[in-house]
Amino acid sequence: MGEGTVIGGAGSAGGGARRAEIAANLADVRKRIEAACAAAGRDAAEVTLVAVTKTFPASDVRLLAGLGLTQVAENRDQEAAPKAAATADLPLTWHFVGQLQSNKARSVAGYADVVQSVDRPKLVTALSSAAVRAGRTLRCLVQVSLEEPGENGEPEGRGGVSPSGAVALADAVAEAGGLVLGGVMAVAPLGADPAPAFARLAEVAAAVRAAHPEATDVSAGMSGDLEQAIACGATHVRVGTALLGGRRAIVG
Repeated sequence: MGEGTVIGGAGSAGGGARRAEIAANLADVRKRIEAACAAAGRDAAEVTLVAVTKTFPASDVRLLAGLGLTQVAENRDQEAAPKAAATADLPLTWHFVGQLQSNKARSVAGYADVVQSVDRPKLVTALSSAAVRAGRTLRCLVQVSLEEPGENGEPEGRGGVSPSGAVALADAVAEAGGLVLGGVMAVAPLGADPAPAFARLAEVAAAVRAAHPEATDVSAGMSGDLEQAIACGATHVRVGTALLGGRRAIVG
């Protein structure tokens, strides 16, 4: 699994008990990924594990890095920015996975390496301008809504472009300065079998790849449904609770 390199010296941060807890959880998640890949006839090296560290302190990010997991994600800029600054000495890849307001694009472009939640042309424009200004290149994923359309015909729920609009938005990302099109991302609808939704995402991903062969990332699956996502071709799974436990207040 594409999880980065092992970094020595991080084990003391946060205490040995917390490190042991995270290490055990990480081993369990890796076993789940390996089993899911075996069941799907895939190589586990094809799946990148991204740790979602929202509500957890920077010390946990250091522990994860010490255990070799350096792909980390946040969904709120006000939490991500200081956490990224506090761990700037580590070779981390930061993913932004939450719904993003255009006026936060400049801040996010300063630390994120990947923005997985690009869901509208206005955000493409804002991220492009911010990336060029910062002299950085952002890898962007088009967030696809897998929710049923509402009364106005547009997706509701967790954000994302409709499946029919994904290729056009991908085109916009690919053409924008400072941005690189990585692929697609989605969250399964709440309270429903995730398998049909992830199968739909696979179809959208294939359509995007047909237009942009380099856009191979498919980010899908979290703690409760990573197996179904991997069965449908996910290349990235975003795991928080299964790695770090229930949400908690940041303490440092």
